[in-house]
Amino acid sequence: MQLVEFLAPHFQFVSDPTAWVALLTLIVLEVVLGIDNLIFISILTNKLPEAQRARARRLGISAALIMRLVLLATISIIVQLTTPVFTAFSHGFSWRDLILIAGGLFLVWKATKEIHHTVDPEDHKDTMMGETLQISLAGAIFQILLLDLVFSIDSIITAVGMTDEIAIMYIAVIVAVSVMMLAAGPLANFIAKNPSIVMLALGFLLMIGMTLIADGMGYHVPKGYIYAAMGFSALVEGLNMLARRRRKSGGGH
Repeated sequence: MQLVEFLAPHFQFVSDPTAWVALLTLIVLEVVLGIDNLIFISILTNKLPEAQRARARRLGISAALIMRLVLLATISIIVQLTTPVFTAFSHGFSWRDLILIAGGLFLVWKATKEIHHTVDPEDHKDTMMGETLQISLAGAIFQILLLDLVFSIDSIITAVGMTDEIAIMYIAVIVAVSVMMLAAGPLANFIAKNPSIVMLALGFLLMIGMTLIADGMGYHVPKGYIYAAMGFSALVEGLNMLARRRRKSGGGH
């Protein structure tokens, strides 16, 4: 009974139609924002032995959910992350900006290393490339957690900008991460079975990394442009895959 009394004020929005619209919009936004995270998790876990991949994806995405729920619990602190702490190059840098820049640099570094290995798999001179090839489950989870933090902060700040209802934020985050959990396996398997998709996905990570850096530096790139470019590239690659499949089937007769 006490639990019901405690939760009741947080669920008064159920009788408000505009709150339901906000909830649905936020769920869609959170799912779309999760695509970046999902591509990274899929690329990274495919480096693991096959027996460990599903476990790494589950652990990584579960960690993303826990991290976002914890961040929501400290929402007053998260909102303050947008307050500038110092100024450089005529731009006031906040803790959010610095986290986005760090995350963007990490993504650019990771994607560049993976592209280098994909283009020239015989080149093992680079010790960091050796580490990438010998990635462990713990190493994969650690890297996923790093990016989870970056994407989680951006996700929560987006949620705060959409609604004041904490219950709506919690529901949207839980639904979005659940969708990520369901989509992670099929996406990772699709990438693993189609080598040309790997390069496309790495290109996406490179673009996302540069976007995070630009956003942290104060140059906001509308997400619509990013996802439109990703969608167009995926469509072209889909046509290429279809053409290759037709050629193979034609050559077999």
